[in-house]
Amino acid sequence: MTSIPDDKLFEHSDRVKGKVLLITGAANGIGKEAALKFASYGARVVIGDIDLAGAQKVVREIEGSGGSAAAIRCDVTDFDQQVELFELAYNKFGSVDIVVPNAGITEVPGFTRPTLKNGKPVKPSLKTIEINLNGLLYTSHLALHYMRLNQKTGDLKSLVLLGSVASWMGIPLGTLYTASKHGVLGVMRSLHEILHLQGIRVACIHPFFADTAIVPIPVKLALAGIPLTPVSRVAGAIFLAATDTDPKTNGAAWLLLDDGPVFIVPKEEFKQGVYGMIDARANAARGAVVGIKAWVLFFADIWRIVGKPAAKVGIAATIAHYAWKNKETIEGFVRPLLK
Repeated sequence: MTSIPDDKLFEHSDRVKGKVLLITGAANGIGKEAALKFASYGARVVIGDIDLAGAQKVVREIEGSGGSAAAIRCDVTDFDQQVELFELAYNKFGSVDIVVPNAGITEVPGFTRPTLKNGKPVKPSLKTIEINLNGLLYTSHLALHYMRLNQKTGDLKSLVLLGSVASWMGIPLGTLYTASKHGVLGVMRSLHEILHLQGIRVACIHPFFADTAIVPIPVKLALAGIPLTPVSRVAGAIFLAATDTDPKTNGAAWLLLDDGPVFIVPKEEFKQGVYGMIDARANAARGAVVGIKAWVLFFADIWRIVGKPAAKVGIAATIAHYAWKNKETIEGFVRPLLK
């Protein structure tokens, strides 16, 4: 891992001037700070949040500083509302360049203590998954369409996802939150394989507990004396992840483990420890299958899947073709037998 001092987080700020940032959950907290930072460097900002009044307040703050912004009420679990958000950005500003699916919530209680009704367990709420992961997937899916519209070679196009330290470790009594944030990291790693070929950056930000409304009061009390991650530094990590010109940082993870600096974990370092063992075995399996052996295994699998039905069809087709070409001979042989 490499640490990044604060004075380097905005070194590519000239790249966002005139660009369009679409961000969810930016009425407060990390999202608000990120929106204001991007706007301060000339980006045009579009916010989607269920707290429309809060989002509009951020818009007024940006406009009051000479910037351009817009907001719309958006429940990220509603795909159609997300489409409206992206349509607002594209129709108003003519482009979507940087997308940050920031909307998220903490753990919805009750998963580890099933509620009973008439002696039987009641279906648990999966709202944490629906917002933190499903909502992010909707935003990412739409980003892949709208960022490609009118895209030119060399354009700044970035998708920055919000993970957590919970993307890497289990949080006690945070089963759903941990699951959602593990999923976010997996989404980033999968998308990188596709997006880097299309000139779109992707990254995942992993803050420790930050002093925002998403962290419940009991958790803050439990963390008393432990330094929380500064919200401004998280926003800076989002900014650098979106704007960095180094292709080696594409697909990287950006960690904020305490109140110290941002650490970048290059994608190559995801292949160490147990991950390295898994990667080595997968590559060894692929590497062994080469040349004639590869073709033998390929056709063996094809035969296993469709071979017998295909063979029957092929034999029937061959017999039908032969019979048609020799129908007169066959008729001459069969006709006397029918008399």
